[in-house]
Amino acid sequence: MGRMPLPWPRRLPPPLLLLPLGCLALLLPPPGAAEFSPSLDSDFTFTLPAGRKECFYQPMRKEASLELEYQVLDGAGLDVDFHLLSPNGETLVFDERKSDGVHTVETEDGDYMFCFDNTFSTISEKVIFFELILDNMGEDGQDQEDWKKYVTGTDLLDMKLEDILESINSVKARLSKSVQIQTLLRAFEARDRNIQESNFDRVNFWSMVNLGVMVVVSAVQVYMLKSLFEDKRKSRT
Repeated sequence: MGRMPLPWPRRLPPPLLLLPLGCLALLLPPPGAAEFSPSLDSDFTFTLPAGRKECFYQPMRKEASLELEYQVLDGAGLDVDFHLLSPNGETLVFDERKSDGVHTVETEDGDYMFCFDNTFSTISEKVIFFELILDNMGEDGQDQEDWKKYVTGTDLLDMKLEDILESINSVKARLSKSVQIQTLLRAFEARDRNIQESNFDRVNFWSMVNLGVMVVVSAVQVYMLKSLFEDKRKSRT
């Protein structure tokens, strides 16, 4: 099978791949599929057309942790079906017509699938935001070993290497949490703005309808009052 063109203007780095609904081998990604980076925190916003289902997968390691949060930012009803499947095809999570959700699972070796389903909607597309947080992926230990190669003579200092690493990891965790919270706040702001714009258009529409009804009623009242005072008697000659 040839390489598929990406539907977005930028190419996403590994390891999260987008799979089309009609793909039969869900666990065997096509060579041209889009990918996410192996970073511990990734987020993505995409448009899900009406009557479509889009699936993604995330390779995980044993005894790691996968946390996924999603929100429907725009679209009629602000709802979508969500599925999370294990590497052996077992359904771990199923949300039916939800606007948002947060799920955390302890993982094993393999590719975890999660799908957003909008097949129940025939005319309304949905704008969906989701964020992945991966823990215990086995990269921090290698980073610590790299640090130890460049640090010598620690006995001469009144500070241990472990204390430095603990402080750095604490700062890194807090910065990652700050970035995550800011991303979620932007997603909430985008959804609230879409709701406000929808309400604004609705209020304007019904205001014009009420204005038209008031003009018609006023015209009818003037006509009826005028007809009451008309002299309908015919003068005889």
